[in-house]
Amino acid sequence: DSCSHRCGELLSTCSCQVTCQSLRTCCLDYKEFCLHISPHSGSLMGGKDFEIENTVFNTSSRLKCRFKQKIETSGYVAKDGKAHCISPLLYETGFVPFEVSADDGLTFPYSGSWLSVHHSKVSDEEKSVLVNATKWEYYGTPNTEGNLSLTWKHEVLPATHINIEVWGYEEIGKSYSDNWLAIWKYLYTLAREAPNTGTFSFTPVPVKGNYSTWDFGILRITPSNYSDGQSNVPSVWSSEHALAWHLGEDFRNDPSAWATAKCLEWDRKEEKLPNFLEEITDCPCTLAQARADTGRFHTDYGCDIEKGSVCTYHPGAVHCVRAIQASPQYAAGQQCCYDATGTQILTQDSTGGSTPDRGHDWGSPPFMKPPRIPGFSHWLYDVISFYYCCLWSDNCQFYMKHRPSSDCRKYRPPRAASAFGDPHFVTFDGLNFTFKGHGEYTFVESDLTFLRVQGRTQQARFPNGSEAQVTGLSAVAMQENNSDVIEVRYSGDLNMEVLLNQMVVNFSEQSWMDLKGLFLHSTVDQTITVMFSSGAGVEIRGSGGFLMLTVLLPEKFMNHTQGLFGVMNGNIEDEYTFKNKTTVSVHANPQQLFEFGADWAVENGTSLFTYDTEFLLNNFFFGEKHNSSFLPVFFPYEDPADPLVKEMILLCDSDPFCRFDVLTTRSLQVGNSTKLSHQNHKWLVENLKSVISCGWLDHPANGRKEGTNYLSGSAIHFICNQGYELTGSKERICQATGVWSGETTSC
Repeated sequence: DSCSHRCGELLSTCSCQVTCQSLRTCCLDYKEFCLHISPHSGSLMGGKDFEIENTVFNTSSRLKCRFKQKIETSGYVAKDGKAHCISPLLYETGFVPFEVSADDGLTFPYSGSWLSVHHSKVSDEEKSVLVNATKWEYYGTPNTEGNLSLTWKHEVLPATHINIEVWGYEEIGKSYSDNWLAIWKYLYTLAREAPNTGTFSFTPVPVKGNYSTWDFGILRITPSNYSDGQSNVPSVWSSEHALAWHLGEDFRNDPSAWATAKCLEWDRKEEKLPNFLEEITDCPCTLAQARADTGRFHTDYGCDIEKGSVCTYHPGAVHCVRAIQASPQYAAGQQCCYDATGTQILTQDSTGGSTPDRGHDWGSPPFMKPPRIPGFSHWLYDVISFYYCCLWSDNCQFYMKHRPSSDCRKYRPPRAASAFGDPHFVTFDGLNFTFKGHGEYTFVESDLTFLRVQGRTQQARFPNGSEAQVTGLSAVAMQENNSDVIEVRYSGDLNMEVLLNQMVVNFSEQSWMDLKGLFLHSTVDQTITVMFSSGAGVEIRGSGGFLMLTVLLPEKFMNHTQGLFGVMNGNIEDEYTFKNKTTVSVHANPQQLFEFGADWAVENGTSLFTYDTEFLLNNFFFGEKHNSSFLPVFFPYEDPADPLVKEMILLCDSDPFCRFDVLTTRSLQVGNSTKLSHQNHKWLVENLKSVISCGWLDHPANGRKEGTNYLSGSAIHFICNQGYELTGSKERICQATGVWSGETTSC
């Protein structure tokens, strides 16, 4: 039994699955054929050299690397016997399978996977940097001239001399048809045989011929022994940018007239394209909602309150978010920006308003074709046109006509449920209870999208290391439809591990991953967010040796959930519903609740967990899914003479979960993290409260308005210009019914 051509499979006598290493069941040649690489990720533009760490090849081997069974790139064996591959140009992000041949392409028995990353999400160290990027992108417009310079890490390219090439991006064929194609194209070589010093300066001259029609592109630096435009060779790419610096004489002579003509041409094209605005999701009404709805919205890196709110394209905003999922038919994107008061900024009131996108900035599965190409489709439809209309000429009204902000009248916040401490549960409908079973349980499952979130609990320990009679959440596994399976767990040394289809994922190179049916994100402090394609979100963070879990579900899941988090329908009476649909009263005692919890134990056939150690196999796979011999403490005793009780009262105040956990674990630290988790859940629910919006109000002709907040309780005042008299209402207030008070104002 050999792993040649068979990585990831379970064979009759041994395993080629990733779990075989900890279970010691690997086939003898597992390490030879199933490749481990470093680095394991890089830009989708390709050209990155990575090393195969575990397999030693002959220096005489003729290496070929093949991605997705069709894209071949060169490989080589270094002097130390380590093999290397060059990553290819891809039109998608996420994990891409690759194979290696040592016989010049006859057979490809070795395999692994490469993580392709959005070009803007790759660290700056991997790219060549346009020094003073604004100057590059405004070159040739008034008061922008002189030299341009470029820097890069010269040690990345093993060469004494380099070439610098200009590449352009285009999408050809009929829009929204099957023959619509994305192409990166080599245009010309800007510099030949330049010394590889890591820096290059030049004075741009207007380009001749038909290259001047290319206004969006990128620079590529390659060793000078490769031929012009040769694909998939070692390279360093710049960031993608507007190619103002190379545009022709007609642009240089009158940039504003050139850009105005381009803007009007774009305006005419947009008129003919389908209207995507009708199908994009509405924005959250407030900044608090936008930051709390983590299953559907994520920080827009171009305007981030946690990084100092540098919002170049959105003056006046402190934070923007983007809708994570592209719209269903046209793959369009939504963006929502907020000011310092937490109010949404609309383009109808300010150029700093949020603008939706014909091409979603992050791309959208299955990628590969316009308008789903990560980053670049967006540049073509929504960014270069912004340069034409708003930055290189003064015609921004055309841009805003096609990219107006959506307000929040149709936005409905999700519902949240959480589990934390030695498990305390807060259901979607807001019921609190404690269930301290030992085993693996269904926290929520839905027949709507076959979403399943399962939790594993293990015995908690006292500060001295002995086992307490309560449990805590130690692992969570989840899947929706046929998506990838994600598991987050505490490993033996209390480090959090994230598993993707049973394989441990490493966030050292990338904090965001585009996966099958979901997106995965890890923050610096190890908060893991899983964003499913339905808009369901799962957040997990470690606290006090246990996991804290929050599940966010959009309104469409109403009446479609069951499990420990209850039936999400706004009615707490049926929270404790068993698998057979019988219920127990909300006033049930802890022993009855223990039976309700035990009923939701998972079975081996439907378990999403990975059992890759003897301990997990014996205790959870071959053992009972609900350990019926484990009886927890139901009513901890509060002894007034106990010195811990005084400290507990000071710490916990009136939080019953905190008090319970201090008494049962004898640890103030556990109590404190339970109290914080409980507090976080309450804040989340508070931030996700529904807000009524009455929608945007225009100012009257020959007058102006004061106020740009259109939410319930806000007032808008109207003032007429000198010489005009006001009829209608001077002030209109947004009422709780979602309708403006008063009458239409005119001057």
